[in-house]
Amino acid sequence: MSKEKVSVLFVCMGNICRSPTAEGVFRHTVQQRKLMDRIHIDSAGTHAYHIGEQPDVRSQKTALANGIDLSSQRARKVETEDFLNFDYIIAMDNANHENLVSIKDRNESKTKAKLHLFMEFASAWDNKEVPDPYYGGGNGFEQVFDMVQSASTGLVEHILKNDL
Repeated sequence: MSKEKVSVLFVCMGNICRSPTAEGVFRHTVQQRKLMDRIHIDSAGTHAYHIGEQPDVRSQKTALANGIDLSSQRARKVETEDFLNFDYIIAMDNANHENLVSIKDRNESKTKAKLHLFMEFASAWDNKEVPDPYYGGGNGFEQVFDMVQSASTGLVEHILKNDL
């Protein structure tokens, strides 16, 4: 199966911690593999708490310490059109996955997106969800970064095997 371009949307609650980190790390992974012309990447939140805001300063600091700049990203809310425009919609946790399933079910005739939990692609971790670091300390952001890095590698491999 070969497509011209595969599109991936990462989703958490507010689109300021986990999903922008996932977008940045996945973009970096895709760039390293020289696949940017084949994979479109974005992120969004299931809630409208932070629309237009940059990622959380702690997320940006952790990513920047690992050579990834998130400063150009701005939070947005998931839209119905995303289910038409993206091949993969990747949730960070079960609660956001359930929200996405609900949106998808309401628009079933108008969707192509496959829904997944991001940690499905991280073979090195037993965690099923990427924990929300927002109310925790800085080490939570580092853990999220490490988890997202592992899952990003697995997702690229999955896309290469199944879509490109």
